[in-house]
Amino acid sequence: MNINSRGLDLIKKCEGLRLKAYLDSAGAPTIGYGHTGPDVRLGMTITEEEAERLLLMDVASAERAVTRQVRVTLTENQFSALVSFVFNVGSRALTASTLLRKLNKGKYLEAADEFLKWNKATVRGKLTVLPGLTSRRAMERALFLSYGWGGSTKTS
Repeated sequence: MNINSRGLDLIKKCEGLRLKAYLDSAGAPTIGYGHTGPDVRLGMTITEEEAERLLLMDVASAERAVTRQVRVTLTENQFSALVSFVFNVGSRALTASTLLRKLNKGKYLEAADEFLKWNKATVRGKLTVLPGLTSRRAMERALFLSYGWGGSTKTS
């Protein structure tokens, strides 16, 4: 399964497009639509086309992580919400999450509520609620709970 347009639009809206590298709220060098990694250095610039390529590469990685870890049937929107979540927090965070444990037990509504708990980041050494993350998690939860076009599909 692949992320749908609603999920991709959610990521783009939440991440924003920055063509010049900057430090994100956690202090990581970031460029494009939230791309981080050893290939990002402060001062570098990219084109919109490069940002799109990096986004699709990062999304593909998040899709693989969701597919590997989720053992229940998902709608396209549920899958896409989870991909957005993993894109932002990483696959290791999903692995250790109560969200994944509840989801894999078939507790979809309880799993949806777990999105809302992931609204904090370490800023200047202190765990802080970030309004942008609060908003993003609400949007991911809403997408997760909305009808997914194309019916249900098993991820693995």
